[in-house]
Amino acid sequence: MWAWALLPVFLAVFGTVGLWAVYAIAVSNNSVNITIEFPYISTCGAYTPQSCLFAQICNICCVLALWIVVIRFQQIRDLGRSSHLNTAGLVLGFISSIGISILGNFQQTIIQEVHLLGALMAFFLGLAYFWIQAFITYFSPPSRDNKWLVPVRFILCSQCTCMVICMFVLHSTGFRSAAAICEWILVMCFFALFGVFAAEFRHIDFHKLTVQKEGLKVANNDNVVWTVQDVQ
Repeated sequence: MWAWALLPVFLAVFGTVGLWAVYAIAVSNNSVNITIEFPYISTCGAYTPQSCLFAQICNICCVLALWIVVIRFQQIRDLGRSSHLNTAGLVLGFISSIGISILGNFQQTIIQEVHLLGALMAFFLGLAYFWIQAFITYFSPPSRDNKWLVPVRFILCSQCTCMVICMFVLHSTGFRSAAAICEWILVMCFFALFGVFAAEFRHIDFHKLTVQKEGLKVANNDNVVWTVQDVQ
């Protein structure tokens, strides 16, 4: 069902376009001066009016990411590959997604400590989540999709790891513009990793949830039974 494949694609496109729109607004109203240094994403979204847009983009991305994490967890279970690694991915995916909302709603100019906490949750735990997905794909049975999904995920995860290390090293040594560029590359790679889920989500079948009453079985009991039926 191609409809499910649109969800990760929408997140990747919406997040990418949204953040660059925030950057364009910040540059146009002189909230940031790119002739002095290239700005961090958070710096672009720290000033009004783009701070409102930045918060909403992060909130929507948070909800979409949570949705994708849950669907991916259930997909792996349905394929009979449930494991502690899959459960760990669910937990890390949840926490990192919440981090997206935290960093978007607590701008660095207001409560920097909370903003940094959200950034650490989103970047570090999000990176761990995608590494888990890469290994799950690697140990999955061979398929046509896995032939290219495995190298793509490992390449993107490796690049994200390098960007995280470079970002913190460059920031701590005073090369803020270079660190900011690394942050932008890191976030774009994250969106690309989300978009890759489309290749696997297109195999998900659509299900319909129906309600049935057990009135015939238990006369005095209005129990409700939820059943999942495949739509042929």
